[in-house]
Amino acid sequence: MIPESSAAAARTAVLARIRQGLAQPAPQPPRPDFGAPVHPPLPADLAVAFAESFVRVGGVFFYCASEAHFIAQLSAYLKEQQIGRLFAWEAALQRVLYTGHVTFVADETEFLPHADASLTTCEALVARTGSLLVAPATASGRRLSVYPDQHLVLARTGQVVAEIGDALRGLQARYGASLPSMTSLTTGPSRTADIEKTLVLGAHGPRRLVLFLLDDAPDVGAPDAAA
Repeated sequence: MIPESSAAAARTAVLARIRQGLAQPAPQPPRPDFGAPVHPPLPADLAVAFAESFVRVGGVFFYCASEAHFIAQLSAYLKEQQIGRLFAWEAALQRVLYTGHVTFVADETEFLPHADASLTTCEALVARTGSLLVAPATASGRRLSVYPDQHLVLARTGQVVAEIGDALRGLQARYGASLPSMTSLTTGPSRTADIEKTLVLGAHGPRRLVLFLLDDAPDVGAPDAAA
C-alpha cells in the first residue's frame, strides 16, 4: 500500500506538470501557403509526362513517328492480339486505315456480338493523370469507347495538356455553347475490386486501353463535326 504522503506528493507533481504545460501554448502547425500549387511541376516535355502517367495507370502506349509508323505498329498489335474485327466509324480514321491497308468495320455490322476492338480519337490527353478526355461529338459516338473489349485511340502530341482544367477549357473553347452531351475522363482500363478486393479488368468498359501517340500530323485524327 502506497503511503498517503507519497500519493499526495505524486499528485502534486502531476498537477505541477499539467499547470506548466497549460502555461505554455501548444506549438501551432505552419500556416499553409494557399497560393502555392498543389502538385509538383510537370516536366517540360508534356508528352513524356503523359506517357509515364498513362502507363502507370495500366494503359498500353505506342509512340508513332509518322503515319506509316502508326500503321505498322497497329497492324502488329492487331496480329499479336488476334483481333478479328476492328470497328472504326470516324471518316478521318477510316482514310488512314484504308490507305494503310488495315481491315476495319466501318458500320455497325455485327457490332454487338463481335466488338473485339475499336479505334477512336479523343479530345485531349492529360499529362498529370494519364487520362483521355473523350466526348461523343464524333462519328464514334458513345459506344465505341465503352462497349468493345479493347479501346484503341489515335491521338497527336499537340493534344497533350498539363492538367484536367486545361483539357476542359480546351473543350469549351472548341465547342462554345454547343458542348457535347457527355464528356468523360478515361484513366486506364476499366477495373473494379468491389468483390472480395479482387481486381477485375473490363468490369464496366474496355479491358484494355491502348494509345497510339502520333507526332503532330494536323490532318490525322481530327474529330468530325459535332453530332
